[in-house]
This record gives sequence, C-alpha cells and structure tokens, in this order.
Amino acid sequence: MGIKYLVQGAICACKYGSSTDELVVKTQNILYLNDHNSEKKLAATTTDIGATFKKNCFGGCAKKPHRAPCTVQVTQWSAEESKQKIEGAGKLLTEQSKASCPLGGQDCITVIHHGQQAEISQQNLDNTDKAVHEQINPFSTLKLTHKTLTLKAK
Repeated sequence: MGIKYLVQGAICACKYGSSTDELVVKTQNILYLNDHNSEKKLAATTTDIGATFKKNCFGGCAKKPHRAPCTVQVTQWSAEESKQKIEGAGKLLTEQSKASCPLGGQDCITVIHHGQQAEISQQNLDNTDKAVHEQINPFSTLKLTHKTLTLKAK
C-alpha cells in the first residue's frame, strides 16, 4: 500500500503515557496531503519539534512521580524513511517515524494513526463497477449522478 505520510491530526502515543494526542503542524503551510480543499491536512516534517501536539499531554506519565501529567516536548524525530522534503521545513514524517522527548528518551513517542483518511469523490463513484458494489453492499443499488449518490434498499 505504500508509505503513509503524517499529516495534521495524526494520532501519537508515548510508551510512558496513558492516552494519545493529535499532532499539530506549526512549521510549514505549503504542502497539504490527503485534503481535497487543501486547507486542513498539512504535511508533518522533522522540524515539527517542541510543543507540537494539540493538548501537549499524553496523560499520566509513568516517568513522573504519582503519574503526574506529561508535558510533551519533542526533541527530534527519527525513522522518517522519507527522502521527500520541503525546502526549509525538513523531511516528511511517515507512519514509521518516532519522536524523542527529554523525559521519555529516544523514540518513546510512536504513531498510532497517520492522520490521512479516504474521501469519496464523484470520480470514485463514476469508476465504481456496479457488480462489485452490489457484492460489497448487497442491500442497496448504486445510482450514480453527477451531483449525488443515492442508495436505495432492494
């Protein structure tokens, strides 16, 4: 299926934390991925360090006394596996990327979900084989129009 690049909203977790947090891209506003209108899904890069998460907290931290809440401070990203880079903004991060923080150590933060999601478009519907659709969803028929998708129960 190929490499999935990290985008704004990617879900990450720390091996010492008790919850997840969403990545926020603050270092570039040039490259959008997996976003039909190019307004939400900025590509994450190796320069997205520091306080780069929505809550900047992975819940209670096992490295702190009494599992006090963590305060995420990404010091570096590794395993980006991408030769793709944005001029002045570093290499693109992938779902294999890991981040380090001063308290948790090297590669303590991993990617749970890359943040990309499929968006259905009219082109997808136009290219859908009716027989395949009926096998996937046998309780409906697919009626394609240029403006709407209508599913009718059989």
